[in-house]
Order: sequence, then structure tokens, then C-alpha cells
Amino acid sequence: MDSNAKNNGESQINSESTTCCGGMTRRDFVKYSAGTVACIYLGALHTACSSGTSTTSNNFPVVVFSDVHFNPFYDPSLFQQLVTRDSSEWASVFQSSSITTPSAWGQDTNKPLLKDTNYPLLVLALSSIKQNLGASPLVMFTGDLLGHGIPQQFYPRYYANLGISPAPTTPDATAVAAMKAFTNKTLAFVMGQVRASVGNRPVMFAVGNSDSYSGYGPNQDGNFSPDNSFLADNAELFYTTFLNGTADHQEFLSTFTSGGYYSAEPPGTNVMVIGLNTILCTTLFYPVQGANDSAVATELDWLDARLAAAKVAGKKVVLLMHAPPGVDVGTTVGKSSTIPINSATATMMWWPAYQSRFLKILSNYPGTVSLTLAGHTHMDDYRILTASDTLEILPAIASYSGNNPAFKVFTVSRDTFKPIDYRSMNYDLATSPAQFNVYYTFSAAYSMQGDLAASLIQLTPALVSDASKQALYRGYFYSGHNSPVSITDTQINPITNTNWPFYWCGIGKMEQQQYIDGVNSY
Repeated sequence: MDSNAKNNGESQINSESTTCCGGMTRRDFVKYSAGTVACIYLGALHTACSSGTSTTSNNFPVVVFSDVHFNPFYDPSLFQQLVTRDSSEWASVFQSSSITTPSAWGQDTNKPLLKDTNYPLLVLALSSIKQNLGASPLVMFTGDLLGHGIPQQFYPRYYANLGISPAPTTPDATAVAAMKAFTNKTLAFVMGQVRASVGNRPVMFAVGNSDSYSGYGPNQDGNFSPDNSFLADNAELFYTTFLNGTADHQEFLSTFTSGGYYSAEPPGTNVMVIGLNTILCTTLFYPVQGANDSAVATELDWLDARLAAAKVAGKKVVLLMHAPPGVDVGTTVGKSSTIPINSATATMMWWPAYQSRFLKILSNYPGTVSLTLAGHTHMDDYRILTASDTLEILPAIASYSGNNPAFKVFTVSRDTFKPIDYRSMNYDLATSPAQFNVYYTFSAAYSMQGDLAASLIQLTPALVSDASKQALYRGYFYSGHNSPVSITDTQINPITNTNWPFYWCGIGKMEQQQYIDGVNSY
């Protein structure tokens, strides 16, 4: 492990800084901005992968990345060309820009999209992912291809081109149609760039809240009214450009256009990939309790049936989702780092009833789910779902939350399809290297071998008892950006000695009262 990374992590334990982005909570900045991709190597690998890591016939690598959040507005001078030209021509438009450096850390509250992924960062990320593909027959993606608040950023530019400023509070029908067309082109462009990088491999995916016409998820209009038009308009694009026809077409259209979820069984594998739409479950994007009961019940009934089918068929399952269950630690810390906390402070990511049923369903199929992946928080983290199941939360490509861009490469057992190790790949924006580089490897950093889920469960209490392991976790959380140099690149709610209990309890205390009790008694 890089000694500087370790020193940065250890220095954070001694830091009592509580600086965060302008005092904004995670919920605030997501609301303000109105608003990750994984590759599974299932082919037999008898030689070293392109990164130089050797493999055996019993294991294979899995590349996982998340939260791309591509920002098509990073160079304002290009807007009119993007509006008039087809998405297949956008790469040449971006290549004409004078902006050639990757997006910086953090947020600009006046121009929030400036810190989402620009074209130079997208190229670097996809180039590194391509280098790690090896003989993989498929790729997976966990949500948020699109930048934060694209609809809200589009309208002022659209109306300015018409000589109207400020933009009307309520856009007219022509403007809405133009926004949808632009959003669809942005989606097609990013998906096309991914396709060009991964070859003919199908890309398994889950939708995120920014993958929408509202920034609040693909099933609503931003005012909490149902609207599945984004899903209907782009279902064929997802099916052809990402899935590459590997799922049953009619079944995919049936569940995806109505709910944003689907399952696929890639040829040549013994795997069922289930792409969930967990935005439907969230308290942030559906703040009225019970309002989404019917849609979530339908999805969870469907999940139960798919897991049952996988069990009967002897298939291993990979679950993909965007927003993970458990406590929304970022929002909770943003509300208060003072202990004791209560139910007004401890904010759940999902509505409790939805989470309880989801976890109950998982518990009914022990050993069926081999790998569960999520994004949304932008951080390098994990959750303990059941006594034996963990969920990997992937760091983001976008540096919006003050993190370095990063993704992971897992080592997966061919027999069980369970990960036994991973390495983190990051892009250190402080030094601007030529490519993403290895940041740390789990087994070497934490001196833990074997089944990764078991190792993570074992690691969790050690994060309290072993100061060196706690330092590592805290240092890795932001993928190496551990010492902000200015207010504009500060992380969202950096980990300090004061708020550490909030983060540690978030790993394994899945229920709200359990979390509250854990923080208060830490």
C-alpha cells in the first residue's frame, strides 16, 4: 500500500475538522442539483490480465465502476453544437474544446455541474476500464450515467439562445420536448462511449436517479407525480446498446418501461443478473411515506420470483442497484454530529418497510446471491445486509463529492462467483497522472484473505479495536483525496473523530433504531 495514503488516513483520525461544502448536507446538495459500471470476467483466463495481475483457472477479475455523472455543459461554448448535432458526432465536438484537463474536486454551488465528469475525465476512466477487460464476456453498470440536474441546467441555456432571460419558471411544451431530446442524446453519447470501450460485451446495468428527465429518478416528473416516459423513450437504447440483446426482449420491455428493472441470463454463464430500480424505495426522491407502496410491492414481488427461479435453476445471482439500503450516513452527519442522536437525525436511505421486506426476501435465499453492488454515495464503502451477505458500495468516477475518481477490480471465485479480493484504481486529481493507477489492494492493506464478504464482516469490529485498520478505512473512503487544499474541493462531511461513530455504525446497523442505539452507545 502507498505509505502516503496510509499517512493521510492516519492523519484524519487526529483531525477534528468539520469543514464541509458550504455547510450543505448530502440531501441539500442532491436536491440542489436535482439529482455506478461493472465488468464481470467469466471467460477462462489462463494468462495475466492486462494490468499485470496473474490469475488462475479458479478465479477471474471483475471491474466495477459507478456514478459517471457525465456533464455535457462543462464547456458552455459547445452547447449550440450539441443541440444541433447527432450524439454520434459529439465526441468530435468535445475534442474541439480548449478544456483538456479532468474535472476538479467538489462543488460550485452556483454551477454544480462543473464538478461532474467532463469529457477528458470520461476518456481517462473508460481507457483504464478497457485496459482491465481481459476475456470478460459481460460488463455491469450501477446507475447515474447522466450529470446532476441536466434538465434544470438545460432550460436557462435553451431560453438564452432564444433571447429570453431569465428562463420561465415553467417551461413550455416546446422547451420540454427539447430538454428530453437533449437528455436522450446525452444518454446515447455516454452509452456509445462505453460500448466503444468494452467491445461486443453486453453491459448489465441499474438505473440511477440522474438517469431521468427530472434528476429525481426515471419514474417521476420531479414533482413526485408518476412519469415513466424516460424509461419508455430509452428502453430500446438500453436493450440494444447496453444489453446487446442478451435478455428476453419482451420481458425486458415489460418490466423496464413500467418499473425500471429487469433480469438477464447472459449466454455462456450460470449467472442471473438482476438490475433493480431502488430509487423507487428512497426517502429522498419519494418523501411521502406510503406513496410508492404499490410500485415497490410490485418490484419486490418480482424480485422474489426471480430469486426463486434462480434457486431452482441452480444459478448464481448478481444484484445491481443504485441507492443502497441502510442509513443515509452523509445526510445524517450533515444534520448533526452531536451525540446523542434520535429518529429526526438518523435518516434512512430507503423507507423502512421497503428495506425490511427486501432483507427478508434475501434471507429466504441463502447462498443464492453471490454479489451485490450499489453506488449513489460516491464513496468507497460497504454494508452488512445479513449474517452472511454484504453489499459493495462503489466509489464514483465523478469527483462531485470531493472524492478522487475511482473504480474497483474484484477477484472472483469461478466456483462460487463470490469475490475474494479487490484492488482500488484511482485518479489522483492532485497530481494529474496519465492514467488511473492502483491505489490499494484489500488483502494486502488489511491482511485478510479468503471470501470477501466474510472478511468484511470480520473487519467491521476491527475498525473499532484496531486504530491502523480504522485509519485505512477512513483514508480510503474518499479514494485518496484526504487533505482538501481549498474550500472548493472539500469533501462532503469528512470523517473526523467526532463523527466516526456515525460512519462505523452505518456499515452494519441497518435498521434505524439499531443505528441510533449504536451511535449513542459507541
